Amino acid sequence: MHNKPVAVVTGASSGIGAETVRLLCENGYLVFMGARRLDRLQALAEKYSAIPIVLDVSSAESVHRFTEELPDSVQVLVNNAGGALGLEQVAEFDEAHWLEMYQSNVLGLARMTKALYPRLLSRPNPVSHVFNIGSVASFETYPGGAGYTACKHAVRAISETMRLEWLGKPIRVTEIDPGFVETEFSLVRFGGDVARASSVYAGMVPLTATDIAETILWSISRPPHVNIDVMVVRPLDQARIDKIHREA
Repeated sequence: MHNKPVAVVTGASSGIGAETVRLLCENGYLVFMGARRLDRLQALAEKYSAIPIVLDVSSAESVHRFTEELPDSVQVLVNNAGGALGLEQVAEFDEAHWLEMYQSNVLGLARMTKALYPRLLSRPNPVSHVFNIGSVASFETYPGGAGYTACKHAVRAISETMRLEWLGKPIRVTEIDPGFVETEFSLVRFGGDVARASSVYAGMVPLTATDIAETILWSISRPPHVNIDVMVVRPLDQARIDKIHREA
């Protein structure tokens, strides 16, 4: 039997998720990591001794299969799975894109939280911790971003509601809202268009996945009576979601 605290990370195959897996493993957690790309998870497992399980948070059946593989208690849940698709304005919105974003960013978060709530309550030690990875899009908007910002606004509403519903229970809820982070985010958003994805970060210094993973680890390390409700983390070169300083 292991005696390590258990952490679960969704969207763990790359970017913020993968870096969160690394830091949690290095700091004494037994980490169960979920994502659709099993080959990526297996590569991480070899490096960090985390446990890979296929997970598609947009599928209730997949979430059920994933949670059946977990121990009876979980101390940390990182709801990281999600992302953006397309940049169409509302008058030309792509319904398939919006539905897919809502399934992963919003319903996926809700599915994982519902499934693991009993486990989070079972071993507070002295508190458990849920992280919802949002975005500065959870409180800002921009042309072409209505589908994604609507999803991330919903993440904020869910995070705030969880704190109200769980008041008095030993579960902390933290929302992390990053600005520009150079990961596969833009590559996915633009359907694999490398040049277009790279242009998002041209002439500025974005955050790294490690920057965000470190905020998760820091929040966990606070005394049990302290809850970091919301943390907004931007690169110095970003003042708003659409206000970027770029070198010529």
